Amino acid sequence: MDFLHTQIAHIQRHLAFVAVDPIDWKLAVQGFSWTVTLFETYLLLRQYPLYSKTEPPPALTSHFKADEFKKSQDYGRDKAKFALVSGLLKQSLDSALLYFGFYAWSWGVAGWLIAFAGFGSEYEIVQSIVFVFVLYFLSTIPTLPLQVYGTFVLEEKHGFNKTTPGLFVTDMLKGWALAILMGSPFLAAFLYIFKWAGDRFVPWLMAFMITFQLIMVFIYPTVIQPLFNKLSPLKAGELRSRIELLASKLQFPLKHLYEIDGSKRSSHSNAYFFGLPWSKHIVIFDTLIQQNQPNEVEAVLAHELGHWYYYHPAKLMIISQFHIFTILALFPAFLRAPPVLAAFDFPKAVAANPPTIVAFTLFQMILTPLEAFVSIGMNAMSRSFEYQADRFACELEEKLQHEDMKDMGDRLGQALITIHVKNLSTVWVDWLYSAYHHSHPTLTERLRGLESYKAEIQKKKM
Repeated sequence: MDFLHTQIAHIQRHLAFVAVDPIDWKLAVQGFSWTVTLFETYLLLRQYPLYSKTEPPPALTSHFKADEFKKSQDYGRDKAKFALVSGLLKQSLDSALLYFGFYAWSWGVAGWLIAFAGFGSEYEIVQSIVFVFVLYFLSTIPTLPLQVYGTFVLEEKHGFNKTTPGLFVTDMLKGWALAILMGSPFLAAFLYIFKWAGDRFVPWLMAFMITFQLIMVFIYPTVIQPLFNKLSPLKAGELRSRIELLASKLQFPLKHLYEIDGSKRSSHSNAYFFGLPWSKHIVIFDTLIQQNQPNEVEAVLAHELGHWYYYHPAKLMIISQFHIFTILALFPAFLRAPPVLAAFDFPKAVAANPPTIVAFTLFQMILTPLEAFVSIGMNAMSRSFEYQADRFACELEEKLQHEDMKDMGDRLGQALITIHVKNLSTVWVDWLYSAYHHSHPTLTERLRGLESYKAEIQKKKM
């Protein structure tokens, strides 16, 4: 532990200038955020001409009917237009809020609200919680029209929206209630650790974050998800039998197999698993079951179990924890840095003794460009995991020596094609746009990979 604190102290010595130099951090954040937004706009402009193509890639020609491909291109074009406009609007709003001192104003509003409730300025944690929710609500409300347009115009136009206005409002209110009920104690504990641990907060916060994530593994499926969707045991039949046999052969610790009413809100489809190492739950969207044959859904689950087999979720969690550790290790330099708060228009009295939540909020804004690079790296790793899970599905017959596992690669390929066709997914993708935005390889890339895996397996058999 002493070694860890020594290394963190070494980092802080290199960042000592943050606490004394009058850097225009507001201008820097404006520059960082606009750079990221304009880069994302550039990527959209690179991608946009591909929606004018009239035929799918040669490898997919036989899988797409002309009308299906046209619908896919139209959907992609409309989404790109919406992403371009909404991205620039959101950035303009964020920039305006920053320019006019919204964060300093919100801290003052939070202080006024807690004073009205009988709390003084010494209740920093209470004021911090109110501050976060003032930021959250006042920055969310202006973007509600964009959410409404995306759901009731864009998705509705292309036949995906199943959400009613009443359900939309109910979901929003439930989300806000959950944010208050769960976010408040989380923030209180998070901020208390800073006060309690002093300069040695990093390992204690890491332990808290990991514990919170593990608790959420229990709470999300049992408390949160049922508020929005209905999970029902998958009915007995061919699909359930196939999945249970596959899980048994792989010794996957399957405890529950659910069907979720994803069609309640959208026609898009998906499947996933969650749980602790010794107790896993598989969830399949009803739309996936409706759009695919049982043997194709089994292939999709074989791919998902490939992620489990190769410990992909655990690896991603470890990388995520290292990322969080890096952020926390850099933060102490900004924790007691009056010039940073002064740059964002906070009064001298507040800047002289920076509230932890304010310093952390501003620190995250300063890290904007770094987070963009991190997301590119995480996407690259995720894509490599997808290829590995696809290979796993192809090799199941060889691994398990079971007749029912044959042609799994062909079935997975057909399932991927069906999912892309039904979801009107884009099949022409610019390489740089994909590298920045996509955590999965494109359909063409995955089908090419499946063909190469199958060829390797056939070669081994000869």
